Amino acid sequence: MTAVLFDMDGVLVDSEDYWVEFEATELFPDAVPDHDVDLNETSGMNFREIYDYLDDEYGTAISREEWIDRFDEMARDVYTEEVSLLSGLPDLLAALDERNVTVAVVSSSPRAWISLVLDRFDLADEFDAVVSADDIDAASKPAPDVYEHAASVVGEPTADCVAVEDSENGIEAADRAGTTVVAYRIDAHGDLEYERADAVVDDPGELRETVFELSTSDGR
Repeated sequence: MTAVLFDMDGVLVDSEDYWVEFEATELFPDAVPDHDVDLNETSGMNFREIYDYLDDEYGTAISREEWIDRFDEMARDVYTEEVSLLSGLPDLLAALDERNVTVAVVSSSPRAWISLVLDRFDLADEFDAVVSADDIDAASKPAPDVYEHAASVVGEPTADCVAVEDSENGIEAADRAGTTVVAYRIDAHGDLEYERADAVVDDPGELRETVFELSTSDGR
């Protein structure tokens, strides 16, 4: 393997804990008050596409503009004040760099939100590429488009990429793109289906070890 593609929310930072609480207790009850929507239906999707999905499937009680404004306000707080970085990430990135493994952030979040995280934790120069779903005119996760685009950005076939994901939609997207998928199990998502993942890990240490072993091996 020659490249590692890291999802941001729930992998690089523990933001999913905050997003799930925000969506479950504040935003979804206002947006779809007559429906009890499983958050795993939309986890991993671009937040604008979540609104479109909810509107199509259930009908929404707030405007798209209000939805976007509330997400933007929450993002500024979550990424600059609340989240913690994945334990041991700088050491993992340094070890991958020593092995000439390309590393990239691949996220459904807007590029501005990704920049908040990279700037806060001084990671802007630690990744070879940063890819947001907003960069392409295509479907968000679980469609494979963003991972296929990321592979082209780093100049590697998807079969030579390891993708690290936490959400069901993200895992599906990475698998459909043809990457080797490492699923990071986190409490925020509850019980998910992991049959599309090549490996499932439960803590930061296991994640780092698995990613390093897969990315420095000769194949799947």
